[in-house]
This record gives sequence, structure tokens and C-alpha cells, in this order.
Amino acid sequence: MFGATTLIVKIIGSIGAVSAGLDLGKEGPLVHIGSCIASLLGQGGPDNYRIKWRWLRYFNNDRDRRDLITCGSSSGVCAAFRAPVGGVLFALEEVATWWRSALLWRTFFSTAVVVVVLRAFIEICHTGKCGLFGEGGLIMFDVSNVTVRYHVMDIVLVVVIGIIGGVLGSLYNHVLHKVLRLYNLINQKGRIHKLLLSLAVALFTSMCEYGLPFLAKCTPCDPSLPESTCPTNGRSGNFKQFNCPPGYYNDLATLLLTTNDDAVRNIFSTNTPQEYQPLSLVIFFVLYCILGLITFGIAVPSGLFLPIILMGSGYGRLLGIYMGPHTNIDQGLFAVLGAASLMAGSMRMTVSLCVIFLELTNNLLLLPITMIVLLIAKTVGDSFNPSIYEIILHLKGLPFMDANPEPWMRNLTVGELVDVKPSVVTLHGVEKVAKIVDVLKNTTHNAFPVMDDGVVPPVVGQANGGTELHGLILRAHLIQALKKKWFLKERRRTEEWEVREKFTWVELAEREGSIEEVAVTSEEMEMFVDLHPLTNTTPFTVLESMSVAKAMILFRQVGLRHLLVVPKYQASGVSPVIGILTRQDLLAHNILTVFPHLAISKGREKRN
Repeated sequence: MFGATTLIVKIIGSIGAVSAGLDLGKEGPLVHIGSCIASLLGQGGPDNYRIKWRWLRYFNNDRDRRDLITCGSSSGVCAAFRAPVGGVLFALEEVATWWRSALLWRTFFSTAVVVVVLRAFIEICHTGKCGLFGEGGLIMFDVSNVTVRYHVMDIVLVVVIGIIGGVLGSLYNHVLHKVLRLYNLINQKGRIHKLLLSLAVALFTSMCEYGLPFLAKCTPCDPSLPESTCPTNGRSGNFKQFNCPPGYYNDLATLLLTTNDDAVRNIFSTNTPQEYQPLSLVIFFVLYCILGLITFGIAVPSGLFLPIILMGSGYGRLLGIYMGPHTNIDQGLFAVLGAASLMAGSMRMTVSLCVIFLELTNNLLLLPITMIVLLIAKTVGDSFNPSIYEIILHLKGLPFMDANPEPWMRNLTVGELVDVKPSVVTLHGVEKVAKIVDVLKNTTHNAFPVMDDGVVPPVVGQANGGTELHGLILRAHLIQALKKKWFLKERRRTEEWEVREKFTWVELAEREGSIEEVAVTSEEMEMFVDLHPLTNTTPFTVLESMSVAKAMILFRQVGLRHLLVVPKYQASGVSPVIGILTRQDLLAHNILTVFPHLAISKGREKRN
């Protein structure tokens, strides 16, 4: 997911897709690109060409890998929107499942570096060395030149925008879910079908963006504007002449025949009440609703931010035209509020979206009404369906855990959850090589409990031997033991100095390798491996009587990968561990597939 090949494809693909004028944003790919770069830097490069510098060993653990990828994602958001604080909050609100104070300043440092580098390149481009890329600055959609004035009655219109954004956002999520399920069926048929689908969408987009401006009427240029500004026939400029006579411009062509960023700047423009006609805005809104639904999901790197901003700004500006006589809010600000409401209604983010919009527009006076719009749109959208991110994660089958457990999880115990799973696969403290190879080849588990039989507990009056749970061993450590030929001819425990002589802690931090790469002879199959030194002797455990809701909170907040379930009653002949829970086991959807009766109670709770 974060390899070098993925990084190269994402960079080239996103450049080509955005340059082609498809209705997609570069924000989503930049988040993935930032995560890929962070992951590759942390591990010293791609798997086959990894740098073995000594200082890199400090990042060779799961926690620091997660932190680096989180910093990379926040840097991607910062690079896309030039919003350093918004990038930090985006990582906090959407990316990280386990947040702590150290991660806060690390992500903030990463976005600060991104802003400094961006500023340096912008200064270089202002000298004229970058052609058309020399325009703009750190503020992408500046609306600071207008004074925001509103009265108490204007809040009613703001509330209406929030409600519309929540309804349209949930409707967009519902239809996009259907489209993505259809695209999954098409993409499963092979690469040719993926290519044909992408070509069809690109062709349809080009036909619409060139053909639809013929439906718009020509608008006379403002006499106060210089003749070189309106109309324009070149690649840059805000007033496209298209098919209009001299002195007139086509407002729909101005929005469609330009880059997505320039289209947002045009529709966010303030103090321009007569620049766009209602019919042009209706066509623009309907077109981008259709393109936003059919473009996301094709075999092209794409983001959701910019398409949703374009849709929301379209209906926001349209609402501003009709409400102009009844409000003091500028049409361009209505477009900003419409974009914010649709994003909150679809993505269900609040704090990070609010800060991103403030950093995009550079107008702090928008803060109160933007907060109201975001909160109302999110509340309305949550009453219909989940966020678009949760829908996509569900379709892709990625085990991303929700922040809070479902209410019905309190009525289910982890023991009941373990009972419907296959029986746990365990290993002995000193295990035969043949058993280890068999377990690694025939299972996909990432960890195995290690047991010791015949252990006499240090309790007075109890002489019978029992079974002891020694700990948990990872698949990667088993593979390392087989690769290093850590074999014994007789069944015995090893000394600590023997382990340090054979393994280094840097090697044990590696997570790469598979059992297919290990060659074991028939003679070695009869030997033994002492697993005690390689075992984590303090794994997290829960009683089988604990509720799934409590187990999920523990699993998420501590950042676990495995959670051992132990029996409530200890007795001779009873295994000290009855199962292992992973992320997949604690996902609400997976639990409901095994316990369908809980879905009925879930629906009953919602009605009550």
C-alpha cells in the first residue's frame, strides 16, 4: 500500500488526471503520496534496495511506522491546500486511530516544513521561471477583500445552507456507494475493462465541458474592466470569449474551460453579483454532480475534496443570487458556505474542515457562520448514512476501527465472539520445526500463543502440573528463526547468551519475509526450536466475560494488533487461552454477519 511502485504510479497518474481536466482533485493522491514517502523514508527505501543506516533502526517498529505515515498524510493535506494547521487536524480527525501528544508536534513539524518549502518554490516562481505556475500564493481562494456583514436574520439562511448541504451530502454518499459497487464489478473483469471505463469517463467529460457552454448566453463585459482582461481567448483569464462576439464573454465556459482550482477561484469571487447567470450555475451544478459520481472510482488517482467543493459552491452561489435582496452576505461567500456544507454533509468532518476553509479563504470573519454550517450539515448527514470515508473503507475491506463502539456491543461478550471463530492455533515453548513450518504454511495468522505443559505452579499444596501461557510470538519471528536455522537437536531451553549471539534486535524488528522463501531439509524438520526467548511474555489479555464494547475501546486506545482471550475459570485440563481477537474481529460489520439478530436490535434502538 505504501511501496515505491505505488508512489510512482500515484504521482504520474494524478498529474495526468488533473491535467486532463477530469472532475477529481489532487488532494486524495497527495495524502497517499505523502504517506508513501514517509513510509519509504522510515524503512530506508524500497524492499529490494533498502539502506541499512544505523539511525534508521529507531524507526524499525510498528508504532513509529504508524507515526511516520500519519505525518506523511498530514503533509499531503498541507501541500494540497497550503493549510498547515488544517493538515494536522485532518490527521487527528480522520487518519489516526491512536492519537497522543507526541504525534501532535510531529505532524505540526512536518506541515511546517512543507509550508516553508512551498513558500520557497512560490518565491522562485514569482520571478517568472515557472510560466503559468508563477501565479498565486499560500492563500489559494482568497476572499479577504470583502467585509463580512450579517444580521440575526441572515443566520436563518446559514442554517438553510447547512440543512441543504447535509441532505445533498448524504444523497451523494448513497448514490456514490451504488456507483462504486458497480465499478467494482466492472474492474474485477480485468485491465481492459478498467481502461475502457476510464476512457469512457474521460471522453464524456471532454464532450460535456466543451459542448455545454453553447447553451449559455453571452454576457457583456463590465465597462470598468480593461479590454485585455475581458474577454480572454488564451489559457489564462477569468472571462472566456468562447463563441461570443467581441466585448462579451461566456460565463459557463469561464467555469468549465479552465482548471478546477481556477474554477473554484472564479465561483468564489466576491463583489461580482452580475458575473454568472442562474442557468449557467444550474448547468454547472448538475454537470459536476454527475461527473463527481462517475469519475471517482475509475482506475485513476483521484480525490474527493475538489469535486465536492465545486458542487457545493455551485448551489451556494445559486442560492446567493436568489437570496441577494434579503441578505447582506456576498454571493461569493454563499459559494464558500455551500462548499463547506456539502463537504461536511459528505465527509462528516468539522474542526479540520473549518480550519482548512479559513486557511483557504483567508477571512477570519467567516468563522462563526462556517462553524454553524459545518455542525448542522454534519448532524443532518449523520441521521441518514455514514461518511463517505467509512463507505469507501467498507467497500475496500480495510479494518479501520470506529472511535466509539456500537451500543449493541455491550450485550455481546468476547467469549461469544471467540466461540464462532476457528479454534486458536497454539505452539509449545520448545516446538518441532515440522510443526512450525506446517502452521506457517497452512494459516495466515500473524501471531500464535506459546504454551508450556506440565508446569508446576508455585502454590502450596498444588503438585499437579498445569498448562502455562508463556506469551505471544509473531509470525515474523518464527520466519526469522527458520531463516537463521535456530535449531536444536534435542528438546531443551536455550540460554540468553545463545539468543543474543544468533539474533540482533534490529533483525527482530523486521516484518518482511514469507515462509515460501525459507528452505528446510527433511533432517531439520525433526529438530526443535526454543521459542521462549522470542516470545512476548506480557501480551494484553481480557476475560471471556468482558463485553465487546470494552474490548474494542481497549484495543483501539492502546493501539493493539492482537488481544488474547483467557477463560474465566482456571482448572486442570483447561487451556489458558481460548482465542485471539484482531481488528477484523471487532469491526461492527463483521460481527453483524455472524450475529444477524444484533442487527434487529440495532434497528429497534434507532427507532426508540
